[in-house]
Parts: sequence; C-alpha cells; structure tokens
Amino acid sequence: MTFKPKIWYPIAAVLTLLNVAGGWVAPAAAQATTVIIVRHGEKMSETGDPDLSPAGVARAEALKSALAAFPVQGVFVTEYKRTQQTAAPTAAGVHLTPVIIPARGGAKATADSIRKMPAGSAALVAGHSNTVGLIIEALGGPKVEELCDQEYATIFILELPAGGTPKLLRLSYGAPDAPAATACHQTPPAR
Repeated sequence: MTFKPKIWYPIAAVLTLLNVAGGWVAPAAAQATTVIIVRHGEKMSETGDPDLSPAGVARAEALKSALAAFPVQGVFVTEYKRTQQTAAPTAAGVHLTPVIIPARGGAKATADSIRKMPAGSAALVAGHSNTVGLIIEALGGPKVEELCDQEYATIFILELPAGGTPKLLRLSYGAPDAPAATACHQTPPAR
C-alpha cells in the first residue's frame, strides 16, 4: 500500500506539538525515536554534483528554523553536496557533524545507524527523491512513492515507537512547491 497524503500541516506546528517546552514529557525509554526525512533543497543544475540554488539555500534555512525547537541528535546525509548543504544549517545549529552514508544502497545503512541511537532520539535525514521512500521503508514505515522532480517542500516525520507500529506524517516546510510539482503522482483518467 502506498502512503498518500490527505492533509498537509505546517511542520513547525506539528513539531511544537511533539516537543513540549524543549523537552519530552515521557521518560526516554518509553519514547519513540523520531526521524525527520527530507529531500535535498533545490539545486543549481540537473547534472553532476551541483550546489544548492538560492531557493535551495533558503529551503535549508527554513528547515533549520522549522526544527529549531526540536532536539535533533543525529544528522545523516549522502555524499552529494546538495544533501550536505540542505542539512548543514540544522547540523550547525545543534553542533553536530553529519554522518555521510552513500546514496546508492544507503537506505539500510541509514536505518541501521538510526536504530543504534538511544530511544527517544531524533534524527534528520537529507536524501534524494528516489531514496526518501526507501529510507522510510528500511525503518519499517509504509511504502512511499518517489518524490517528483520538482517536489522539494515535502518533509516526513516517522515515529518509531519501541515495539510498536511506526507512524508517518507527510508535511511541508519552507516555500511551497509549484502547483504542478507533484504532477507525477496524479493518476491519468481512465478511458
């Protein structure tokens, strides 16, 4: 079954609900691990290993702002500059050095690294349109379609309760995507 969003919530509002006055309410052992998963921000070109465009840099700053009150304790990126630059403001804000995991075949390695974090931890993962869903699945979440080429505002929050069923929220952050950005998800009309 493919996860399709019905409602989009502003990320800051949802994270505020998850984080009470800068600290969690329940003891760490009883808490879920929270994984925030994004695609890298907008890039300068479609070839090679491009830097983020000005819109991508703004999105990276928006991510930092959205996660400002959230206790991120691990940051995971790929070997590509665009994922590193997307996570850099958030990582710097919480004084963390991102862990680089290869994009190709890296979903399992990312999931394994996150599972080694203490219960109640929070991790940020910056991936790619074709790896975000694989990472969610590797963590036990539902199947998620690949993101469309122009889909950058999507952010997923995956709660991994100890011994429970993972819960996934699909939200948005930063500047909204263009209306046609998610056109690749549209089912053509039946003939």
